[in-house]
Amino acid sequence: MTDTGSITVDHDGYINILSHSATIFDLDARLPNQVFNEDMGESLFCEFDAVLAPYFWPALCAMARWHGDKHVELLVLEPDCDTFFLLDGGMYPAMSLSVEADEDDYWAVIGHEPNGGKVGSISLSSRVITITGPSGKWGCWGERDPEVAIFRGFPNATVRDEWRAEFGPFLEVAGALESYLPFTFRGWTVPDEYAATLTANYGPSTSKRP
Repeated sequence: MTDTGSITVDHDGYINILSHSATIFDLDARLPNQVFNEDMGESLFCEFDAVLAPYFWPALCAMARWHGDKHVELLVLEPDCDTFFLLDGGMYPAMSLSVEADEDDYWAVIGHEPNGGKVGSISLSSRVITITGPSGKWGCWGERDPEVAIFRGFPNATVRDEWRAEFGPFLEVAGALESYLPFTFRGWTVPDEYAATLTANYGPSTSKRP
C-alpha cells in the first residue's frame, strides 16, 4: 500500500468532487434515461459490483491517464450523504485517489467500514455511484438495482478495444440487455420500454466517434 490518499474526504473535498461530477453527469437522472450531460462517445457496460472490487482499480487508472488525470474521483449519490453516511457513519461518501495508488489503497477506501460497520463500506452500501477525473473527459455511472455500470470517454476505437480486452468483460448495450439486465427484472425479462430507452441513450447510434 502506498501513501497516496486518505480513507475519507472533508466537506470541501466532497463539494469539489460533487461539482466535478455534476459537470459530467445529470445527478438527478437514473437509468435507463441519459445520465451523461454531453456525448462522450460509445458506451461499454459491466456488472456494477465489478467496479467496486480491488482488481478493477487498474482499469479506472487507465481511463484517467488517457486524459491526463492524476486522480480518480468516486462519488456515492445513493444512499444520501447527509441522512445516511454522515448521520450514521460520520463520513463523506467520496474519494479522490491518486493514479499512483494500488489495489490495496483502493480497497482501503471503498472497503472501509466507519464506526465498526454500522453504516457499511462504500462497496457494500452504494446504490448509485459516479467515477471520473478532474479533466471531465471520461466517466463511469453505476447503479446497483439494474446491476450495471456504464463507461464513456474512450479516446478512439483502438484504445477502447484494447482496454476492453485487457480489463473486461465489457458489453455494448445489446449484450448488456441480454446478459446483465434480465436478472434484475421480474420474470427475467427486461421491459420493452426500458430496453428501448436504454438502447436509444447508450446504443452505437448515439456515438459520434468511430
